[in-house]
Amino acid sequence: MKNIIIGTAGHIDHGKTTLIRAITGRDTDRLKEEKKRGISIDLGFTYFDLPSGKRAGIIDVPGHEKFIRNMLAGVGGMDIVMLVVAADEGVMPQTKEHLDIINLLNIKKGVIVVTKIGLVDEDWLHLIKEDIREKVKNTFLEESQMIMVDSLNGIGIEELINTIDKLAEETESRDIHSPVRMPIDRVFTITGFGTVITGTLMEGNIKVEDTLEILPDKTKVRVRNLQVHSKSVDTAYGGQRVAINVANVKKEDIERGQILAQIDSMETTLMIDGRISVLKSYPRKLENRDRIRLYHGSTEVLARVVLLDKEEILPGESGFVQLRLEETTSVKKGDKNVIRFYSPMETIGGLTVIDANPQKHKRFDEKVIGELALKETGTPEEVLEKQIERYSREFPDIGFLAKATSNQVSYIDELIEALVAKKLIIKLDSSTIIHRKFYELIKSNANTLLKQYHTNNPLRHGMLKEELKSRLFPKNKGKAVDSVIDTMEADNYIKVIEKYVALKDFQVILSDAQKKVKESIEDIYLKNQFSTPKIEELFQLLPYKRHDIEQVLEAMLGKELIRVNPEIVLHTEAINEAKKRLFTHIKEKGNISLADFRDLLDTSRKYAVALLEYFDNNKVTKRQGDQRILF
Repeated sequence: MKNIIIGTAGHIDHGKTTLIRAITGRDTDRLKEEKKRGISIDLGFTYFDLPSGKRAGIIDVPGHEKFIRNMLAGVGGMDIVMLVVAADEGVMPQTKEHLDIINLLNIKKGVIVVTKIGLVDEDWLHLIKEDIREKVKNTFLEESQMIMVDSLNGIGIEELINTIDKLAEETESRDIHSPVRMPIDRVFTITGFGTVITGTLMEGNIKVEDTLEILPDKTKVRVRNLQVHSKSVDTAYGGQRVAINVANVKKEDIERGQILAQIDSMETTLMIDGRISVLKSYPRKLENRDRIRLYHGSTEVLARVVLLDKEEILPGESGFVQLRLEETTSVKKGDKNVIRFYSPMETIGGLTVIDANPQKHKRFDEKVIGELALKETGTPEEVLEKQIERYSREFPDIGFLAKATSNQVSYIDELIEALVAKKLIIKLDSSTIIHRKFYELIKSNANTLLKQYHTNNPLRHGMLKEELKSRLFPKNKGKAVDSVIDTMEADNYIKVIEKYVALKDFQVILSDAQKKVKESIEDIYLKNQFSTPKIEELFQLLPYKRHDIEQVLEAMLGKELIRVNPEIVLHTEAINEAKKRLFTHIKEKGNISLADFRDLLDTSRKYAVALLEYFDNNKVTKRQGDQRILF
């Protein structure tokens, strides 16, 4: 079922609370001071059933200018707004400011309610209606229905309810599959239950026993009980007013303005990139470094405005900005927020979030401005691609990208597959993603490093893999870096020879003289299969210069010659012969001991131990007590 939140807006003493009492039969003023003074100070909440059967939540906001912060804490969760104007006073300053605010927040459905009609005559009422129509021009209420109401006598209430019911049918449903997000607007305790928080669930769904977190402190809480419209439920859905009994946290540790969210679904930030639109009616221009108040959800945060593409933003204009916040908060791309001047507290305009966790920008940077333009109007696929390009050096995984874009992993997964198909990004493994541009940069850097290495070391098979990894990525990223090397090898760009890496087309080429040295070395190692000399002894055994022998050995090690341990080098043919004899023996006997293996090769214990440990390390054999069996 679709869940709807209806809210009021309008000047103080224009009958908002009385109107709600006429609709629902309940009073939303709950504070002693509110009842004593006869005005709404804080948000009020109730509900009622529409003729279609839908149960709608209602938020009553205070109309006094001193309580505009409280008004802003409630208005963000509204689907339908009742702009309330008293017939005896007409449009007043707070009517206008409230209208500006709800228009800036992109609330799309609303109705104009003219109250106290019994206090005026028909001529006056006609003038008031004309004035209201003039004032709502170029707002979302321009074409909306205007209903005349006398809340005390019930006149117009039925028509209003039916109009709201019709608007509710036209209202878009909240996304109940997105990560949970609920701005907290009340915190209190109930004896026997503990801490209770309330708010409008903006998106997602919450179940009893869910573990969520409160941002920006990342406090983990468990949902003990849920209530929607004063009834206990197992699940609450986006678009509902929710009261949540939470465990693992005290009332003193939570405050209005914090956000209840799915764990790891949102980043906390001290900067926000967005577009500010300044109201036509704002009396001043917005200048760089102006101090402002950002109203997001139920919170107020102080910030400085850095204008990115303009020297100033005039009334009626808009521009790209970066907000430098004075305390952390969490927002999501596309969020609509209200901006007010620090002092005097006047509404400047609205901010649409483009990047919820940006890097610090310089002003008038064409690249930054271009990227913001793309992020602002781009498809989810294009925006994700930009995020991957931005974070590739950190080897982001799917979970990180879901958090960076405030989306569910399953949705990001679909976008990633589409980007992979378009060859714009590369999946290094099941979850790690990099942009193709970053991959091409890695390949270019690897090409430069390996070319230089091959020039300086023509007889070596290649650079040690660990050296190449540390040169390419000074801050080694572990398995992700290994995946990059594997991907380059799979793409036929490099080749990996045991622990060495070389460019794909690189070959060790020996001169005729070096070939003679190689033949002499091979002859020694093949004649002494399992009792080979130490490397140092070769320099005495062979009639060549030490430097010439060293160069040829470099070309042979890892190919014809294998270092089975730091002291012993064997020819590959000898190792293969040892493996063949080992297999035959174990297949006949089931296992082999060190002594049997030594006798099998007619060698010393030293060489038998070295070879068995080499086979163990290469998963040919494995040790079982004093015996070896095949791996």
